[in-house]
Amino acid sequence: MTSTGIDNWPAPARLTVGIVSGGRVGTALGEALESAGHVVGAVAATSKANIDRVKQRLPESEIAPVPRVVGMSELLIVSVPDDELESIVTEIAVSGELRPGTIVAHTAGAHGVEVLAPLIELGATPLALHPAMTFVGSPEDTEHLRSACFGITAADEVGYAIAQALVLEMGGEPVRVREEARSLYHAALAHGANHLVALICDAVATLRIALAGQELPGQEPIDNRPGGLPEHLLAPLVTAALRNVLELGPAALTGPVARGDAQTVAAHLEALGEADPGVAEGYRAMARRAAHYSTAPVADVIAELDES
Repeated sequence: MTSTGIDNWPAPARLTVGIVSGGRVGTALGEALESAGHVVGAVAATSKANIDRVKQRLPESEIAPVPRVVGMSELLIVSVPDDELESIVTEIAVSGELRPGTIVAHTAGAHGVEVLAPLIELGATPLALHPAMTFVGSPEDTEHLRSACFGITAADEVGYAIAQALVLEMGGEPVRVREEARSLYHAALAHGANHLVALICDAVATLRIALAGQELPGQEPIDNRPGGLPEHLLAPLVTAALRNVLELGPAALTGPVARGDAQTVAAHLEALGEADPGVAEGYRAMARRAAHYSTAPVADVIAELDES
């Protein structure tokens, strides 16, 4: 049964896929596309880590230079960091290997299809397929695609139809993003995911300081290894907070700012300032944002933040 509820559609055409390059995202997409019946013919990979990853997870694919990958592809996935995309597009264009009609899809979140203009001039069908997911380089990355949304941008309705079909085949959910909104879309995702990692790392580091030497009998000594007591303490709290805010929005806000408790905020800032001034600065910035979403009177809290 398809996601549309129609179970008698013809099988999608099988495409020969090329990937530039074999990093975390490209390899995961390659695996997902192969699971959907496509064939990853070749992957451009140069670093040892990428070569090893491709050999392990796409063992039937040839590891080849970019021009060969381009020349044999019906669907070319360009999966490189955002700041490398333009140079790779230029390299593909000057290679002379791109065939008219090739579907070229990049995975950079901050770009739409305009960045593919040199390839559009050569007859490519341009797509932006950005999986809104974090990738750590493990096989589980591919499984995570099945629960991910993809920000898709195309040049026309035909392109959108192709993009939607590819995303659905990989098990994801397509979400249209306007060309001019790509940077804002990407900023929102980076703010929510990347800065969440920094926030949790700060909280864990602070707990390590607060709890050091206080271990109960049978508890492991607190050190810098992940997965210890600070992480164990935080996990249920932050998991519940994340679930609540996604379900309830700003109504999920709790704590001293939500209560308008300036005295506690001041005590927090003093303690954090002694432990790590950088964490204190992060707390101050996020407390201001929390005050923005609070329904309680927070004038005293804001005054405390201004004075500290």
